[in-house]
Amino acid sequence: MDALVLARMQFAANITFHILFPTITIALGWALLFFRLRWLKTRDDGWLMAYRFWTKVFALSFALGVVSGIVMSFQFGTNWPGFMERAGNVAGPLLGYEVLTAFFLEATFLGIMLFGHGKVSERVHLLATALVAFGTTMSAFWILALNSWMHTPAGVEIRNGEFFVTSWLQVVFNPSFPYRLTHTLLASGLTMAFLVAGVAAWQLLKNKANASTAKSLRFGLTVGAVLIPLQILAGDFHGLNTLQHQPAKVAAMEGIWETQRGAPLLLFAVPDQQARTNHFEIGIPKGAALILKHDADGELQGLNDFPGAHPPVAPVFYAFRVMVGTGMLMLLASWGGLWLLRRRGWDGAALPRPVLGGLALMAFSGWTATVAGWYVTEIGRQPWIVQGLLRVDEVASTVPGSHIAFTLTLYLTVYLALLVAYVSVVKHMAEKPVPMPEPAAPRPAPVQGITA
Repeated sequence: MDALVLARMQFAANITFHILFPTITIALGWALLFFRLRWLKTRDDGWLMAYRFWTKVFALSFALGVVSGIVMSFQFGTNWPGFMERAGNVAGPLLGYEVLTAFFLEATFLGIMLFGHGKVSERVHLLATALVAFGTTMSAFWILALNSWMHTPAGVEIRNGEFFVTSWLQVVFNPSFPYRLTHTLLASGLTMAFLVAGVAAWQLLKNKANASTAKSLRFGLTVGAVLIPLQILAGDFHGLNTLQHQPAKVAAMEGIWETQRGAPLLLFAVPDQQARTNHFEIGIPKGAALILKHDADGELQGLNDFPGAHPPVAPVFYAFRVMVGTGMLMLLASWGGLWLLRRRGWDGAALPRPVLGGLALMAFSGWTATVAGWYVTEIGRQPWIVQGLLRVDEVASTVPGSHIAFTLTLYLTVYLALLVAYVSVVKHMAEKPVPMPEPAAPRPAPVQGITA
């Protein structure tokens, strides 16, 4: 493998590991705010226990997200220096806005959220939780603005090979940004929901349930059941937008080689890029045309219309099916689990053990769907780093391939160890009793004659 392929693999390894943690914290911040509000309203200790447990998970996820994000940002200079040289006028400010408006907000109030309960007023602590949640969403806003611009560039002009901004409004709110932001926020919500429900199911399986377990299980399944239909709808709109702006990506997703009317929806196939055909096709006649064109006889462009400018087909084709398949499992698990839970009087302990086991196995299903969807998005943009304007091979560094291979091996080793450690720590915390906070000591009465 040459240096370009190795550099792409290294960046893929970094982004794969990094995205696991923001996809939890973005939605988990809002879940913590909900737990906090429920406790303030009901004074039910179960909600406070849920808040305290998931605050720890949030802090752990936030820490790993920050560390992996720093490593990823360095790669813009080491492996892809041409990108910042050519597109730095766009990427630099957007990344800077993310740090100034989001990361600093999260980092500042995270300490109050973690350690301030009982030391600051309930109003201040609630405000800190809300600001942390808002900060995570703002972080997603700016990062996805940049990423979406790379897919559907707008608001720039090119002078001497360098991008200059003509309209920041068009740069930020580029054609694919609203769809990509919605799709990602819903994916984060689903990742969080299945993690919360899966951990609660694991506690019930291991007889480690506490006052928060039943509430967490019901919350996770309810959020999952509500969000998955919305995600399917958002995915459909996102697909239509992608068809308009990146038809080669859609052709790779659907395994369409020749432009045709009434293209089938392939459930399974083995794409052969060398022969430019598929083997062992199993599909629904006219299904792809019906979904993408809303017309059974609609015409879809094939990959052969984009010679030398379409992505590698197999990874995009398979990753798309992994994403959709995982989504269908989420639909079944959330709706089926919530229906059973309701029939059992909302008593999670009354659920059959196979159901609890299935929910526990689905705890990290959001990671699978998110990574698969990210691969569809990013591999599907190849060979462009800025769609239609700047190719990946134009911005790669001249670092020897052997150096990149060495650091790639180190990254993979460390990331695998950290991933195992993360899951192990979450498992350990789930099985460990959650201590309740001691009530704050009452303030002493003022001494007569002395003002406070």
